[in-house]
Amino acid sequence: MFQGDQLVAKGIFFTTGVGIHKEKLASFEMALRDGKIAQHNLVRVSSIFPPNCEIIERDEGAGMLRPGQVVFCVLSEASSNEPSRRVGATIGVAVPANRDHYGYISEHHAYGQSEKLMGDYAEDLAAQMLATVLGADFNPEEAWDERREQWKLSGLVVDTFNHTIVAEVPEGGEWVTVVAAAVSCA
Repeated sequence: MFQGDQLVAKGIFFTTGVGIHKEKLASFEMALRDGKIAQHNLVRVSSIFPPNCEIIERDEGAGMLRPGQVVFCVLSEASSNEPSRRVGATIGVAVPANRDHYGYISEHHAYGQSEKLMGDYAEDLAAQMLATVLGADFNPEEAWDERREQWKLSGLVVDTFNHTIVAEVPEGGEWVTVVAAAVSCA
């Protein structure tokens, strides 16, 4: 059996990928390969960024995992085979300045949106979820500190960021799948 601390991620990396194939499932596989996570048994989890969790570069984090390993991740994905359709997936993260407290990871996927719009939306969503847990008032129009590029939630500073990918379906109608993921690696 697992002990409590064994299932709390100490390290997370973020990745995105895009796959194109005539078959939908194969396009998903190609997107996972592009994101360097296809060789693992992925288990989707909800959206908590653990306290004191270290953010690790993708290549380093992927190198810490073994093929076939059960790996926990927050995963966003979208697919389409409609020619010229834009598909996107994003992961937004809100981490409190006090790293002893947990943060939030949001996942969002959409069609037709730009990378910036999707990324901003995912960050806002993660910040809003964190604000409610911290008991802070949250108004996205007033909480963003433009100069410092960080959220202020009732005096609490929160850093946010996103990992977003957008792709367009080719005219041939092949399947395009995009994935964005926060992957536990330590």
